[in-house]
Order: sequence, then C-alpha cells, then structure tokens
Amino acid sequence: MNELDWDDHADWWQREFTDGVDPEYVEQIIPLAVHHLAGAERVLDVGTGEGQIARAVCREVGAEVVGVDPTASLLDLAHQRAGGPRYLRAESDGLPLANASVDAVVVCLVFEHVDNLSESLSEVARVLRPGGRFLLFLNHPLLQTPGSALIVDHMVDPAETYWRLGPYLPGAETVEEVQKDVFVRFVHRPLSAYLNEMTRAGLRLVHMDEPAPPPGFLARSGVAERAVAAATPRLLLLVAERSSSGVEDRGTE
Repeated sequence: MNELDWDDHADWWQREFTDGVDPEYVEQIIPLAVHHLAGAERVLDVGTGEGQIARAVCREVGAEVVGVDPTASLLDLAHQRAGGPRYLRAESDGLPLANASVDAVVVCLVFEHVDNLSESLSEVARVLRPGGRFLLFLNHPLLQTPGSALIVDHMVDPAETYWRLGPYLPGAETVEEVQKDVFVRFVHRPLSAYLNEMTRAGLRLVHMDEPAPPPGFLARSGVAERAVAAATPRLLLLVAERSSSGVEDRGTE
C-alpha cells in the first residue's frame, strides 16, 4: 500500500467513511465484525485507518485492540478519537507483533489495495494463536471488477437496469477517480486467489458471507436502481481460523 497516496486523501476518507457517516460501516461492517469477534480478548486491526472498527471492538466486545496502519495522518486522527485501542505504524507485510500473540485479526477493505498479499496473509497467520479467528472484509471481487458499474440503459423502452461486470479472472491494477480529484489504486484478484493464499498461510475458511447492501445505502440509491442494488452484494466477508501448525518468529511488539 502506498502510504503517500492515503496521506494525500486522508481527509476524503475521514469525511466520507468515518465517524458514523457511512451506512455500510455503521449498519453492516461494524456489526459483522463485532458479531464474529465475540469472545476475543486480544484483537489486531490491520489497516485500522482512523480506528473506527478498533474502537467499536473495544467498546462492544471488550477486547484489548491494537490497530496498525502505515498512514501517519490517519493514525493521528485515531489517537485524537481515542476510545481504547493502541496504535502502531506498520505495513501489513511486517506486523510488529510476536508470534501467536492475538486471538483474532480483522482486515477491512485493505487487501484490495496491496500488492504483497501472500506476505500479508503469512503475517496474519504468524501473529494469530492456533485456532484464532481471521476476518477478511473485501469489496466483492466479482461485482467490483475493473470497469464494473450499475447501469441504467435508457436506449431501451422501458429502461433496463443491470450490473455490468468487468473482466473477473485476470488480475489487474487500476487507479480509479472515486471522487473528483481523489484517485485510489485497486488491485483486483479473483476470489480463488484470496482463498488459495489463505490456505497456503494456514488459514482455514469456516464461514463466508455476501450480505445485501444495508438499508441506509439503498436509501441513497435511485428508485430505478434500488431493486438491482438490493440483490447485488458489494461486500464479501471471509472468516477463517488459524491451523495448529507452528510459524516462524518474525517480530515482536
């Protein structure tokens, strides 16, 4: 992940997706994280940003939470918003924690921006205790392919609304203008790439969820688009457990 890019656009992320303004985080992502992390005593939030998931897990699960992120401006805001977690500046492929030192790891909308997926998943597995839980939230790799979009075709009568898919199987790197003058780099991979790398790292899939977009998101859609949007998952959640095999020590907190 290029931290300079995120530092350049940190104000956009803070404005559009944090502090309760984004319904997908408030109504869907955070409740799912809290549900699947129930019972965890020590949690690592990789790519924590300004810490909204970390704070929720501290508050609602009662866990000790460490958040890591490479972006200085986002971590500064995380410290300002406090709420219980501790924060460390680090990349996902070099986590500054000891082997088997956490009960759970959550990675939310991060790995679709990193090149080094294999190394990052190996680090997740290393810091997890045997049997520990891993939550991976992704923009759905099938429905968020390069060039995909919700289309309202007015060239036919009546107008037709559908989801246009881009090329799914080939890996691809794209830079998208997600808002005027805000450019974000995405690394597209098919679902098999994530699952195979997780398996190689010793992370066993135990649950998968493709939730429909939450009501707050659908309320922002136009009437013509709402039915298609409601049947199209934007989010994919993979829940895995760490196998009992040992891993090499690569760092300490």
